[in-house]
Amino acid sequence: MQVIRIGTRPSPLAKKQAEEIAKRIPQFRVNITAIDTKGDLDKQTPLFGREDSDLFTREIEEALLKGDIDAAVHSAKDLESNIPSGLVIAAMTRSISPLECLVSRGNLSLNELPPGARVGTSSLKRKESLLRFRNDLVVEGIRGNIDERLAQLDSPRYDAIIIAHAALIRLGYEQRIAQIIPREIIEPHHLQGRLAVQIRRDRCDLSDIFGSLNEK
Repeated sequence: MQVIRIGTRPSPLAKKQAEEIAKRIPQFRVNITAIDTKGDLDKQTPLFGREDSDLFTREIEEALLKGDIDAAVHSAKDLESNIPSGLVIAAMTRSISPLECLVSRGNLSLNELPPGARVGTSSLKRKESLLRFRNDLVVEGIRGNIDERLAQLDSPRYDAIIIAHAALIRLGYEQRIAQIIPREIIEPHHLQGRLAVQIRRDRCDLSDIFGSLNEK
């Protein structure tokens, strides 16, 4: 049986996403390799204004270009606008949910949060949207994978955090959701919840294999 080496970030969510792709090509044996990116190692620098960068992809793409892995699975919205020459997107899956969620202490909705409540998010767009809806909230940066962010919420630092609905679905954490936030409050990223499979441009064999996974 042919082996396909898939690289992804080391977080539990990233591994779930890679497993999701692996299950869709059962005719192959898939080995998943966790690769630390700069964004995974540096959990202190705020991400505000850095959504469109290679912070969470560069090291994985370098491994792909060197041939250390055959394919990479990314959260589609993590991919920078201009991917490196020599790499292509072989497949893009349909989103399992494009929406954002509020997870809060006391299971409070956005309307129920008290004035001055501290809300954590890593996205400048989410911050701006929240403050337009309720300018009495204190919106602060938050770093770490989903489990680490939930742990920060369970400490006194935050009253609530914003997390992608798709991430909570994939991790089986739907019971933590206090509110699925309407688009009228936060318009989600157009690639939210979608997975991208990246390969080298010269791997036509993999293009044929992953091409069948493309969904609108």
